Amino acid sequence: MDKRGFSKKIIGWYWANLRDLPWRNTQDPYRIWLSEVILQQTRVAQGLPYYHEFVRLFPNIRSLASASEDQVMRAWQGLGYYSRARHLHACAKLVVARYNGKFPRESHALRVLPGIGVYTAAAIASMAFGQPEAVVDGNVYRVLARIFGMDDDISAPAGKKAFEKKAKELLDTGQPGIYNQAIMEFGALQCTPKSPGCATCIFSSACHARAKNLQHALPVKGKRAKVRTRYFTYLIPAKGKKLAMKKRGVNDIWAGLYDFYVVEGKRPQRPETIIKNDKGLAPILPYLNIEMKGGLYKHVLTHQHIFARFVLLSLPRTFPAKKVAAGLGARFYSPAEIALLPKPALVSRFFKQSGLLE
Repeated sequence: MDKRGFSKKIIGWYWANLRDLPWRNTQDPYRIWLSEVILQQTRVAQGLPYYHEFVRLFPNIRSLASASEDQVMRAWQGLGYYSRARHLHACAKLVVARYNGKFPRESHALRVLPGIGVYTAAAIASMAFGQPEAVVDGNVYRVLARIFGMDDDISAPAGKKAFEKKAKELLDTGQPGIYNQAIMEFGALQCTPKSPGCATCIFSSACHARAKNLQHALPVKGKRAKVRTRYFTYLIPAKGKKLAMKKRGVNDIWAGLYDFYVVEGKRPQRPETIIKNDKGLAPILPYLNIEMKGGLYKHVLTHQHIFARFVLLSLPRTFPAKKVAAGLGARFYSPAEIALLPKPALVSRFFKQSGLLE
């Protein structure tokens, strides 16, 4: 199948089948960039409400750049892969500072910006500025591998280069933004991972995977990373209705979000045992009222399974509570303040089920 025939077919299919999505009704690079970052590792149905909320809160790149980190993280709360939100914020600040609030048009200049890789740069350059850049995402890998019988490993550098080359060969340079959206939409709706619509596919007679019954074998991808199991015990000093919380560091999951002082172990342990072995809490153990809040919470991430328990440590009224919290790298927040903090979904679920903020 030649380049012109392929692009003509897939663009024709696109105009007949495309979903009505808000970022398709604009050439504003800010909104296109925002949608692309939100939809990384995220289904459209899940990402769409976040897109609308970000546009409402931060209607342009200057408003996003001037927002606080907590405001951005709170808007992102629940979407996961929080490094995206931090990069989003950093990118907005840099575009305002270096480019006076206007995204550069060229892909190579876009790739210098925080959080913008090869794919996102190509998407912005082609869709916002009409630059002849081909996108390659999971949908594109799948479509090209199946139709053209490409068995290169997409997790290997050589495999990625092979697909990038093929994508560039097929790109409709006259309307690159439309073509890129068309091939991605085709992968999302027609050439799907588990149940491709081969019977109604416009490429059924020319598709290598259908002819060889290889739909579920292509694209080829190396083994997934092993899932890591982690056990968290959250220790929550409480002073009346106020709870001690802390902001997570940048070197682990949920960076920039707020949770509690946590002790991680190889297996669940009794709270009293953990406190006895903790330098900051051991001296005050006799004064604590220890209460387990709920059972064992399970939270699943892509490469991690978190098992967490939440333990409330009520302090006597006369106790120097602020000093205790500070020793744990935390500080006390009222229920109203906690409601406004950006938190991991696991902690939000705990609050909802425990009723501690009511």
